[in-house]
Amino acid sequence: MNIHETIDKLAALPPEQQMEVLDFIEFLRARRRPPTAKARHGNLREDPFIGMWAERPDMADSSAWVRGIRDREWHG
Repeated sequence: MNIHETIDKLAALPPEQQMEVLDFIEFLRARRRPPTAKARHGNLREDPFIGMWAERPDMADSSAWVRGIRDREWHG
């Protein structure tokens, strides 16, 4: 398929579907860009995800918790 065929096919779509195609193209372009330093790191201290399991007693030893999950899942 060449670019002219692609443009013809795009032009034949209704405007709503043309916008979907353009949105998808932007999505693909964004995936190709390397993330900026801020996007990679951000401010983790302000992220609500951090510390969300702090009050769970089973998380006191997170390594033991992970070992237990793996043992149950892998060894049944």
